Amino acid sequence: MAFATLASPAHAYIGPGAGLGAIAVTIAVILGVVFLLVGLVWFPLKRWIGGRKNQAGSENDPTP
Repeated sequence: MAFATLASPAHAYIGPGAGLGAIAVTIAVILGVVFLLVGLVWFPLKRWIGGRKNQAGSENDPTP
């Protein structure tokens, strides 16, 4: 158990390809979460607001 708390430096090298790949994956995950929130919050809210506008407009429309 004491060995887990006494970690030594790894002296590892991450090449440019792996480093850029890790950055790209991180950005993709962040954008995925943002788009998920937009899809779950903004579009239903937009549909609800648009439905209210259409419903209010149809009450004043004399055509059947």
